[in-house]
Amino acid sequence: MTKQNSEDEYVFLPLGGSGEIGMNLNLFGFGPERDRKWIIVDMGVTFGGPDTPGIDIIMPDIDFIEQNRRNILGIILTHAHEDHMGALARLWDRIRCPVWATPFTMYLVKDRLAEAGILDDVPLNLVELGGNIKIGPFEIDLITLTHSIPEPNALAIKTKLGTVLHTGDWKIDPAPQIGDPVDEKALRQLGKEGVLAMICDSTNVFTPGEAGSEEGVREELTKLIAEYDGRGVAVASFASNVARLESVMMAARANNRSVCLMGRSMKRMTAAAKSIGLLENVGALLSEDEAQAMPTAHVLYLCTGSQGEPRAALSRIANGEHRSVKFSKGDVVIFSSKIIPGNEKGIFALQNALADDGVEIVTEKMRDIHVSGHPCRDELAQMYDWVEPEIAIPVHGERRHLLEHAKLAKSLGVKHAYPPRNGEMILLAPKGPQVVDIVASGRLHQDGKDIVSASDEGLRLRRKMGFAGHVSVSLVVDSKGKIVSGPEPRASGFPEGKNGELLDGLLDDVADAAEDAFYALSPRAKRDEDVIETKVTAKVKRAIRDRTGKRTLVEVVAHKVK
Repeated sequence: MTKQNSEDEYVFLPLGGSGEIGMNLNLFGFGPERDRKWIIVDMGVTFGGPDTPGIDIIMPDIDFIEQNRRNILGIILTHAHEDHMGALARLWDRIRCPVWATPFTMYLVKDRLAEAGILDDVPLNLVELGGNIKIGPFEIDLITLTHSIPEPNALAIKTKLGTVLHTGDWKIDPAPQIGDPVDEKALRQLGKEGVLAMICDSTNVFTPGEAGSEEGVREELTKLIAEYDGRGVAVASFASNVARLESVMMAARANNRSVCLMGRSMKRMTAAAKSIGLLENVGALLSEDEAQAMPTAHVLYLCTGSQGEPRAALSRIANGEHRSVKFSKGDVVIFSSKIIPGNEKGIFALQNALADDGVEIVTEKMRDIHVSGHPCRDELAQMYDWVEPEIAIPVHGERRHLLEHAKLAKSLGVKHAYPPRNGEMILLAPKGPQVVDIVASGRLHQDGKDIVSASDEGLRLRRKMGFAGHVSVSLVVDSKGKIVSGPEPRASGFPEGKNGELLDGLLDDVADAAEDAFYALSPRAKRDEDVIETKVTAKVKRAIRDRTGKRTLVEVVAHKVK
């Protein structure tokens, strides 16, 4: 580690994941303000929705990182969930620094980097579970936790000014089925040595008790599948939850069924698990053709699509779009997953489509076939008892989660608790916690192959078109100030009505308004294309608003000919 001087500071800066669930990106900085060294912990994504038409992937804005690129020492990934590592391949070229990850996460990192065509460019560093990393003024110990994916790691980030524990995502599962239980001994020892601050998961802070163990899920799945002897069975789950995949596979095996993986993510995650020695005792996995050749009573389809994603395997099967697999009346689909808020519409549409075909549906509300991967209140209390931090900084949650987590931490005897906002630079030591700077933060949208700011004008106009439609008007005028062609209106996103009368009426109004606006201009203005476009646009907007009540996006193009 570097020698401490009187100007050294230890700071924490969240750029994603504070005030939201997903898109996690956190920075830790050490040194004097003028030459502070930084490490990045996680670089995740979130997903687009109805308010972001055409946008599937959303990432944190990394303008601050790009401005300080020469002082970025590296990226450490706590685990392989998309909301923690999904932006790495998309944004790495803007940062170009080394990356550290454990074996399971590294397998998936390489897969994504290869897809992006930059695998050979990225300096990758494999760190074993429980390993140690030294980067500039930081010494980082990895501490094993449990979560809904293999190899979740807390990071004990040590500097001359103290140790910060960054938990990443976690829970306390005494029987996780895959991987080791939480390393309680390491956490207790860390607490004895003294922890300056704990940056901690807030997802389930409102939920009392404990999240529950995968062991119970495995037992319940085995019982449940046995109840459908002789019938077709499919299970939908999160592909990244390898322990759940193994639970399904072991439950299938106990009921004399072989498993067929359905969906690219299922196959990718299974390959990643097998690469580090997991899923060794689940038996042979069937190809789709092999599954189709076997009696239904001896097959279990393990599918992506538990969140109703339209292109996932389960949705394609339910919609009759899969090339080989079909469900029949009397089959059952088991949803071994929770509903992520915001996905309700897609999930219920999928379940309704299945039910309409006579398929029975079983969810986690009906049987104990899912447990969360995040800590509930009793588990949070246990972690604070082990670690005893001076400062609690809740992350990974909406604003209400962070405020409640801070309140809980204070009730547990933590001296200071601060719920941060993205972009707030928090001084941890000396004399922390306090906000010492606010840096640019926001969102980047992946639009096709391009990555642009969420405030990009083109995206704003797209949203407006999605809500209020689009009208274009073209007209040709001559040098004498007369219309020689047009006005010719076109409209998109409006109801047509019976036999097109609504749309025809709108277009007639637009044409009339455009013509009236033109002939109201002065002779000089009639020869100025810019003036024509401005005045006609204003008149057309008013006409559309009067007829439809919508503030439509209007584009007028005037052409002048001799």
